[in-house]
Amino acid sequence: MRILAVDDDPFILELLKEIIGHIGDHTLETAESGPEALAMMREANRFDCVLLDFQMPVMNGVEVCRALRTLDGYDQTPVVMLTAMSEKRYIDAAFLAGATDYINKPFEISDLRVRLGVIGSLVDARRDNGMTFSATPSGHRTSTDNAPLALHKPFEIRDIDGVVDVVALENYVSKLSRSRLFGSSVFAISIRRIEQLFMQVTPFDFQCMIVDVAEALSDTLGERNFIAAYAGSGSFVCVVEGAKIYNYPEFTDSLNLAIQRLEMHSSDGTRLRLRVSTGQASRIMWQSGTTALDLLSHAVNSAEQEAVRAEKQLDDFWYAGATA
Repeated sequence: MRILAVDDDPFILELLKEIIGHIGDHTLETAESGPEALAMMREANRFDCVLLDFQMPVMNGVEVCRALRTLDGYDQTPVVMLTAMSEKRYIDAAFLAGATDYINKPFEISDLRVRLGVIGSLVDARRDNGMTFSATPSGHRTSTDNAPLALHKPFEIRDIDGVVDVVALENYVSKLSRSRLFGSSVFAISIRRIEQLFMQVTPFDFQCMIVDVAEALSDTLGERNFIAAYAGSGSFVCVVEGAKIYNYPEFTDSLNLAIQRLEMHSSDGTRLRLRVSTGQASRIMWQSGTTALDLLSHAVNSAEQEAVRAEKQLDDFWYAGATA
């Protein structure tokens, strides 16, 4: 990979040159400030990955991350925060600005090697699949690639407060767990009858529908500190601060009301009527043998099971009324 490291400490940049030169087939270039880094990124040769320090003069790492996401060709470039800042508010700010991962200084060489290996695989997959971003009628952007849209496949949604890529969300949960920041909980929401809805609309209409649900979810969560991502199959995973988060029936009703107010339609004018269900929440805690993916998968499974249960309950209600 062609990597750009941005840090105002020349010692760190020299250290990274030595380390990265020995851990893989990578080319490293460096910048000592945010403006210098952005100027380098505007040049023709794109970087495959950016390593960003958090605390820098003129522009901090979050400001640089937010700015580079607006540059042509950098909307999907992996950004790794490499910083001494370990408080949760800094971690939150980085991921909400578009960071892909977060590594604390001092870092282990073996850890950096593993993370760059994962980033390299992500870069290769996105390049091979021809991943790009396209705009929806609401002005938000979603990721698309050369493969046909599949129901189970997650895609990235941009420009909605609190909504990030599912890869970033997994890294975020992993970071909170590794740092023993256990004040947050994970839950998921799932669109009911998602298989039928997927078959009824075009792939573009389906993506627009998911974006609208993401917008309603962001609005319903409101000012609460949260990060969410679309996980595929009509489900969103949410990480919120606090162990006791919501009265879940009340939250679900509020979210469904927000969705109805959007009055979604397909391209042919058909009204899309959909409802969501909310699964059980789990505290983020470190447990031997348990990964962030396990925690996210458990949340999604809980929401999907609740969606099936709610639809069955509704069917039973109508069946009982019809036979009374």
